[in-house]
Amino acid sequence: MPSQVTNYQCPSCTGPLHFVGSTGKLECDYCGSSYDVAEIEALYASKEEQAVQAQREAEAKEEQAGSDWDFSGLNSDWGADAEKMKSYTCPSCGAQLICDVSTAATSCPYCGNPTIVPGQLSGALKPDFVIPFKLSKEDAVAALKRHYKGKFFLPKYFVSENHVQQIQGVYVPFWLFDGQAQGEARYETTRSRIYRTGDYEVTETDHFSVLRAGWLSFEKVPVDASSKMPDDHMDSIEPYDYSELKPFSTAYLPGFLADKFDVTAEQSRGRADTRCESTLRFALRNTVIGYESCLTLGERTELNRGKVHYALMPVWMLNTKWQGKDFLFAMNGQTGKLVGDLPMSWGKFWATFAAIAAPLSVLSTVLALTFLG
Repeated sequence: MPSQVTNYQCPSCTGPLHFVGSTGKLECDYCGSSYDVAEIEALYASKEEQAVQAQREAEAKEEQAGSDWDFSGLNSDWGADAEKMKSYTCPSCGAQLICDVSTAATSCPYCGNPTIVPGQLSGALKPDFVIPFKLSKEDAVAALKRHYKGKFFLPKYFVSENHVQQIQGVYVPFWLFDGQAQGEARYETTRSRIYRTGDYEVTETDHFSVLRAGWLSFEKVPVDASSKMPDDHMDSIEPYDYSELKPFSTAYLPGFLADKFDVTAEQSRGRADTRCESTLRFALRNTVIGYESCLTLGERTELNRGKVHYALMPVWMLNTKWQGKDFLFAMNGQTGKLVGDLPMSWGKFWATFAAIAAPLSVLSTVLALTFLG
């Protein structure tokens, strides 16, 4: 009994091929093409060889990964600045926050816990860069109110002034990766034209094999280094304008909290690799134009990994718990781009529903009596 069944596809239209005994060939029911068995076997042997080679390259790449991002520039020495800093630890979610001695932290920006315990700064890398807050708390409060505006079924607690004013400025940690990606991609494309000949309308489709190759340099590819900040939220409020990136100084911290990273640079390299590779693939694919369809047949990428930097990015945050669920508002403290989760007050919903349904019920009863009478 065979352990594997091979289903061959037509090279022209990808329809299934079957062997026809009368001709001794593999034929396609969809486009009518026919092929010698040896021809198809050679084609599939070539594809199998390419797949094996791609697997080998991927495995070799995994073995090399982790040894070539350069972490040597990361600085763990705060020096005299450590004496001017203090840290807070949230007993609820474990967030470790850094601030200057004059900053009063009353609640955790990640989980909303009202109690966080102060302590001495220790065991933290000193950031290389920072993007200072450009938008004030007043700007963040105004944006939050605009975000809430028109949300009739939002619980009253969310729109109360006391709640809105609890928004906090937090410097979120990021790893920034420098490097270069190079690679190539193979595509199968088509271009069709329709014309009439006699009583027939004919569609003629041309098939093309397209090859693209190139490289891209990357500078400071961002990967957030906080497990407490949802990745989709950070992706939503990106990008940051790197022209305002400054060498780190504690002078930017008064009045704000700074989260200590809990995802290491080594743990983040996979996301950095993915962002670099997907950007190159997207760029190569975007050069294939003028065709009606484009199917990717194969891709190969290679990364030349460079320096890794540690940076802090400004975010205005407000976390609220409602009926056992967390709702987070986050706004880019430089550009104002925001994302926010909102609950719905079912009490308001059903009250509104009842207020609308009651008059409609009375009206339908009156109409029914009128027609019956």
